[in-house]
Amino acid sequence: MFLARNPQQFWDFAKTDKNHELNLLRTIYLVPLALFFAINAQYFCIVGMRNNAKSIFNGQGPVEHFGNFYAIGLSYQKADAEIRGHFSVTDHAREAIIETAKEEGIPSICVISTCNRTELYGFASHPFQLIKLLCEHTEGTVEEFEKVAYIYKNGKAVSHLFQVGTGLNSQILGDFEIISQLRKSLKLSKNMGMLNAYMERLGNSVIQASKRIKNETEISSGATSVSFAAVQYILQNVSDISEKNILLFGLGKIGRNTCENLIKHTQNSHITLVNRTKVKAQEVAGKFNLLVKDFANIQSEIANTDVLIVATGAHQPTISKELLHLKKDLLILDLSIPKNVSANVTENPFVELVHLDELSKITDKTLEQRTSQIPFANNIIAEIEGEFTSWAENRKFAPMIKALKTKLSEIKNNEIDHQRRKISDFNEQQAEIISNRIIQKITTQFANHLKEEGKESEQSIHLIQQVFQLEIDSYEKSH
Repeated sequence: MFLARNPQQFWDFAKTDKNHELNLLRTIYLVPLALFFAINAQYFCIVGMRNNAKSIFNGQGPVEHFGNFYAIGLSYQKADAEIRGHFSVTDHAREAIIETAKEEGIPSICVISTCNRTELYGFASHPFQLIKLLCEHTEGTVEEFEKVAYIYKNGKAVSHLFQVGTGLNSQILGDFEIISQLRKSLKLSKNMGMLNAYMERLGNSVIQASKRIKNETEISSGATSVSFAAVQYILQNVSDISEKNILLFGLGKIGRNTCENLIKHTQNSHITLVNRTKVKAQEVAGKFNLLVKDFANIQSEIANTDVLIVATGAHQPTISKELLHLKKDLLILDLSIPKNVSANVTENPFVELVHLDELSKITDKTLEQRTSQIPFANNIIAEIEGEFTSWAENRKFAPMIKALKTKLSEIKNNEIDHQRRKISDFNEQQAEIISNRIIQKITTQFANHLKEEGKESEQSIHLIQQVFQLEIDSYEKSH
């Protein structure tokens, strides 16, 4: 009796038989018989194959490394405003980071840079690949980064992004401005062809969690944000605020939000807007009937004001002592990262300077109420993160199952073509239907088996790859 030791031996033996009935049976049943050897390979394969497979399981064999998912970055928790400013990423630098990552073979990357944090999320063989990208395109150094940075890998990186994107890791708890930054970053990466399916699904899951937390908890109740904290500070430290002159310099997102909070909470009609682009200031002023002044006149405007709020978002100071010709006290609030108000303004005895980090320490009843909502928010995160993790675990089998299906289909097609030329009344349609059904059932069985194995599935995947000599595209597997 002939005993085949692997699928190829069985295949070669079957081809030597001249009996047409056996040939037809072979076409229909060879695939599942071949799979039988794969399923039981650890029992039937020759000693050399078994030893080789064992070396792969132990990490000694030629297993290609496809990289891990990392989150690298720094935030307000360890990095002060000056250091965060060094690592602040401009729009141009953001695109340059993504483009360089593409050139260096990184399959997927996303860049987040706000006043509170700078982070890179992406796939890499080592986190230093991402750290190097960040330092090359900002004013920060590796030495600075090492002192204040954090690095998360795979599951911990996923959990970190959920905490960041839902506002639980924000400098002011429940500040959802970060989610718009995340959307923008994901969109840019996708437009540049640098967002794989894993990271796109992860980003969408974080956005979903953020929406649910905002709608199902009270963690976003009240008006707590950087802009609100600035107004709160003014209300607590400036007497007769409704009678004071307020100058708002810079009308980006934080500037606009601050303007709205000033109008809502101060009942002040002496608010003046200045922006490098005057049209932008006029658009905001038109909504609230405010005064707009030219940027060229900012020096005289500062001399007339009592409170100066700087939200210019530049990478160099826009306010310095040279602009200050004061005859009365001036409170300056700097809401920018990097700092847009030079420290030398404090050389003027009339100046009190307060930066973003100090404002963010302000707590009130709103924040106390938000803190009580953290457990509810974490429950929502756990649910959605669990769904994502399950999807990712199942997805990692997909490239192997796809390659196996392709391999079996090649065997089927070749054999059907062979039998069609040999048998005059060969029923190709029936053979095609039966073979396809068998292939589908077998690949489904493999997929279910791998899901049930959990952490042990890597061994089975490597063994299946070896037995069937499967070629799995590295880019696809990393996705």
